Amino acid sequence: MISRHLDVIEPYLSKIDALVATAWLPGSERQGVADLLFQELRFHGQACSYIVQDSRAAADERRRSSPRPAFPVRIRPVDEDPPTKLMHPQKGLTCCKKMKWGCPGFVLVCYLCCSSVVAHGEKKYLKYKDPKQHVEVRVRDLLKRMTLAEKIGQMAQLERTAVTPEYLKEYSIGSLLSGGGSVPSPKTPPEEWIEMINEFQKGSLSSRLGIPMIYGIDAVHGHNNVYQATIFPHNVGLGVTRDPELVKKIGEATALEVRATGINYAFAPCIAVCRDPRWGRCYESYSEDTSIVRSMTEIIPGLQGDIPKGHKKGVPYLGGKDKVLGCAKHFVGDGGTTEGINENNTVVDRHGLMNIHMPGYYDAIRKGVATVMVSYSSLNGLKMHANKNLVTGFLKNKLKFKGFVISDWQGIDKITYPPHANYTYSVQKGIEAGIDMVMVPLNGSEFIDTLTGLVNDQVIPISRINDAVERILRVKFLMGLFENPLADNSFASHLGSQAHRNLAREAVRKSLVLLKNGKNADNPILPLPKNESKILVAGTHANNLGYQCGGWTITWQGVSGNNYTAGTTILNGINMAVDPSTEVVYKENPTAKYVKSKDFSYAIVVLGEPPYAETNGDSLNLTIPEPGPSVIQNVCGSVKCVVIVVTGRPVVIQPYINQIDALVAAWLPGSEGQGVADVLFGDYGFTGKLARTWFKTVDQLPMNVGDSHYDPLFPFGFGLTTQPVNATATTTST
Repeated sequence: MISRHLDVIEPYLSKIDALVATAWLPGSERQGVADLLFQELRFHGQACSYIVQDSRAAADERRRSSPRPAFPVRIRPVDEDPPTKLMHPQKGLTCCKKMKWGCPGFVLVCYLCCSSVVAHGEKKYLKYKDPKQHVEVRVRDLLKRMTLAEKIGQMAQLERTAVTPEYLKEYSIGSLLSGGGSVPSPKTPPEEWIEMINEFQKGSLSSRLGIPMIYGIDAVHGHNNVYQATIFPHNVGLGVTRDPELVKKIGEATALEVRATGINYAFAPCIAVCRDPRWGRCYESYSEDTSIVRSMTEIIPGLQGDIPKGHKKGVPYLGGKDKVLGCAKHFVGDGGTTEGINENNTVVDRHGLMNIHMPGYYDAIRKGVATVMVSYSSLNGLKMHANKNLVTGFLKNKLKFKGFVISDWQGIDKITYPPHANYTYSVQKGIEAGIDMVMVPLNGSEFIDTLTGLVNDQVIPISRINDAVERILRVKFLMGLFENPLADNSFASHLGSQAHRNLAREAVRKSLVLLKNGKNADNPILPLPKNESKILVAGTHANNLGYQCGGWTITWQGVSGNNYTAGTTILNGINMAVDPSTEVVYKENPTAKYVKSKDFSYAIVVLGEPPYAETNGDSLNLTIPEPGPSVIQNVCGSVKCVVIVVTGRPVVIQPYINQIDALVAAWLPGSEGQGVADVLFGDYGFTGKLARTWFKTVDQLPMNVGDSHYDPLFPFGFGLTTQPVNATATTTST
């Protein structure tokens, strides 16, 4: 009760379970009242006015019928016969009155003197705030203190643009994220990222229980949303390297750059096994081959740290403040959809599921991955976001995964078609399936209200809510978030560091696949000579940093141009590699007449696909868009040429192969284009081997190594090799 003076309350006492008079008018620090009600502090206020004390008989009766008060306060027993006079003020005694209608509980009247709650409160020991306690003890202790509203708040992940720090405080939100391209401002420096995230975190910390939030971002090939971050090759190129140690180092570098901006959760790695290159997310997959994908899960200890010896299987792990939570995605079968259509249906029998699409998750869980993201796709007609058998039955129960399962962006909405058509049904099926944290980027309040109603109506049992929140809290305690909730500038210098750019450049070199080298093996074109009078560089992708990075770079769909982030284009790399006396002429789309008139020693043509992400990248024809084919014809028909294909997957190249002298698959190499020049000019040799089958025509698709109709243009594992120029320049085929 809040009042500036004493009010008549006797007529209402019979219907009140517990009554507290706060410090008359408590002012701005209302949290002090909550501290008392929810055990943060003990009651120490003394009466400032007269209170009638109850009889011993009534007190004894209350103790027998209701031994516990309505909320956690200490009721002073009445041990002597009641006086006939009113009690004196300042004694701090409790007046208790038996409920006339038999409801259990007490009436506590505490007229507290101003500020006695906050100023004279005694901090209570809380197990969940004690880092010396075992994680599971802390989880249980915190869980039992939480209201249903606080539990459901922890299960929500919202986009940063849809909330304020006050919202996080009020609803006890579990996590925030930056969607693709969601940044505080264009070209945001690390300090501003940290300032923004800490402001949000302070909102979480000021909530009743002070549970810190986790901040997630799609760092899928480096910290790709962030200006001046190192952009590593996409997974389609990393699979070519077959180098798990390199990928682990990339994970370590990515973790440092993500931490440089105050973020502690990366939605990576994608461990899909792409079985059809028509899929718009195929470049997020390491390979069509399960064994390569499994080996590439070594990025997880790079992101999270090496699990210590004896660490319990299935329990998440985070190795320190320089590491970030990882996320194995998308569970499961996302790479096997019909015709490669994004979010479509994967038709596969149990054997195919367990031997092609599932094994990567065995390794991810064994390596301590903290979270698993569910796929938009369906499996044999059932949406994975509603697949209780696999999410709960297999992932959680069979594989003993103890981290938390998170939905994809608005993933539960898409349980129905059209999306969000029956939101209550979608929430019910998603939570029942075993999703613990739900990415509801823009409609958090709707999700919270809907799930609250489902629990209150006993449609979803509280045990399912408790399981979800236990898993979320476990991850937060294991990562030390309660002890170190706020970010600082300690890692800011790592963003785009030279060491990381050198690592990315190495990854580019190792990811290149030489598909053709000369008209015959006796007359190789590569490595190219550095000392020539004049060479031509042509094509849409030669001088476009955005194109060579691909989708999920700065924005969700990627960008075009050189002004969005830092890096080296392939053209710049060529200019730095050749002898100073060599003239490099760049013409994006030259005519055949122009090429023939300029007496070039040779030409380098760089072309491919424009950037895309997810459904926007789905393609049924997989052709190189114009002017790519025209450039091949105009240039390669006029002068000796090397064609570098910058794509997220194999594309139709057979019609042009006879015109091309040398052909290189560069995939999506990222920000360090100089790595391409390193190999073209022989400072390093070609070593990459195809991790995907290169088809002849799209009519053959899907076609993977081992299929009965296997008849590729370049088979899985193919790749010509060269020696560095300081050794004998030879070409071999494997």
